[in-house]
Amino acid sequence: MEKVKCAIVGGSGYTGGELLRLLLGHPRAEVTQVTSERSAGKLVFKAHPNLRKRTQLQFSKMAELRPCDLLFLCLPHGESMGKIELFQSLAPKLIDLSADFRLQSANAYQEWYHQPHARPDLLDKFVYGIPELHRDEMTRASLISSAGCNATVTILALHPFYQLGLVEPDRTVVEVKVGSSEGGNTPSASSHHPERSGAVRSFMPTRHRHTGEVLQELSLGKPIQVHMSVTSIELVRGALATAHVFLKDKLEDKDIWKIFRQAYGNEPFIRIVKEAEGTHRYPEPKWLAGTNYCDIGFQRDETSNRLVIISAIDNLMKGAAGQAVQAFNLMHGFEETLALEFAGLHPL
Repeated sequence: MEKVKCAIVGGSGYTGGELLRLLLGHPRAEVTQVTSERSAGKLVFKAHPNLRKRTQLQFSKMAELRPCDLLFLCLPHGESMGKIELFQSLAPKLIDLSADFRLQSANAYQEWYHQPHARPDLLDKFVYGIPELHRDEMTRASLISSAGCNATVTILALHPFYQLGLVEPDRTVVEVKVGSSEGGNTPSASSHHPERSGAVRSFMPTRHRHTGEVLQELSLGKPIQVHMSVTSIELVRGALATAHVFLKDKLEDKDIWKIFRQAYGNEPFIRIVKEAEGTHRYPEPKWLAGTNYCDIGFQRDETSNRLVIISAIDNLMKGAAGQAVQAFNLMHGFEETLALEFAGLHPL
């Protein structure tokens, strides 16, 4: 069976390591190279110790990249767009996991990233990479921009209600609690204590840059406001969004169940979690570690039209590497769940 030859550009960080772990177990993928400027020449398991005996690949420099079928770009924000011509010359298909091509207008990029975009001509060429929203486009795409983790967990929770026009468009408040791995694997961070890295960068009480993606995907051409805060907590993996929306009309639980089932009933990686009793009544990030699932639950405020929607993901999986592999599968006509079947662990 012929395999898709792919390379990971910027593979020494948490996302690159998670992506490599998944691709090494993918029956239709062959990883030919993994780049890292600071670790070139070293075995990849020096950065990713969980991959000992899984691969003998060594990190390469970006200048040593050879042509392949697809490149996964795991570079820091702002770097992919500056080298995009090089990457397009090396592979006919790209999946970019940075924020460089997520926003579809140069003005929006300037607003949220406070710098001009280097390649505004390409912004409308990339498909925004949440499969549950853009599956058909992704099956035909050669360029995909993987969504941000905080954006993913928020958009999946809210999209069915915004799509149907059921909520007041200017009153949504979202609090996202994230694991410290969102801050990245920086040289200054202790490799033995990932929970200590990136915590400051993951605290953003207002104007978090992923809000731009949320507004883009939920607005459907109409003006909306989503007030978003992101807080780092004592967790390595995971993102938990608590969204407060105000319904235009009062809905019962059965109505809300119906909305979610219609939106996500056939989705392989969306689970509605709302139990009447027990210890697992609502979504919980720790049960999702290593999985590509997004769990969504809800609770109505009986005294008002407020609906609280709770959603959870593993930020390195459905928020990054797992969603990128889901995109990879769609691009090539493979089974969408291929290499993403892990169901998580219990107990932890």
